[in-house]
Amino acid sequence: MILIISGTNRPHSKTLKIAKCYQRLLHRKSVENEILSLSDLPANILETDLYGKRSSAFEPIQQKVSQADMFIFVAPEYNGSIPGALKLFIDCCTFPISFYHKKVALVGLSSGRYGNLRGIDHLTGICHYLRMHVLPLKIFLPNVQQELNENGELFKEDTLQFINEQIEEIIRF
Repeated sequence: MILIISGTNRPHSKTLKIAKCYQRLLHRKSVENEILSLSDLPANILETDLYGKRSSAFEPIQQKVSQADMFIFVAPEYNGSIPGALKLFIDCCTFPISFYHKKVALVGLSSGRYGNLRGIDHLTGICHYLRMHVLPLKIFLPNVQQELNENGELFKEDTLQFINEQIEEIIRF
């Protein structure tokens, strides 16, 4: 099962809209997947789920992570990198079983012109440290507000072509 991580805790984010686009495209290919939005993280996660502690609120999240065979991290640009909530989420997951030797595809987005290129580089380093197998084809969505229509769906043909190419590689990965 592929777990799509919407990598911000911002409510109603464009990141979640992009994650839902990936979910729809994977469903069309009959690929089992689920979205985990970081907006669903426990509010007091800093106090309850770091350094080996595990709360009952985080346990179902941990189970989803442990059961996933592959991840798609959809990561917006926050201050030239990834959101702190995404790093916190990774740090709260049980080490090493959550991510070791699992596969991951990376998607960056930003309201600026580079689609979170630097943040995805940072996230790639984190994934390598966790011994994850990173899909070489990464997607960068600059000016993401121009990529989504009024229904929150991707509509530009060239963008959809690149994402579908990545999805085909995800399936073969």
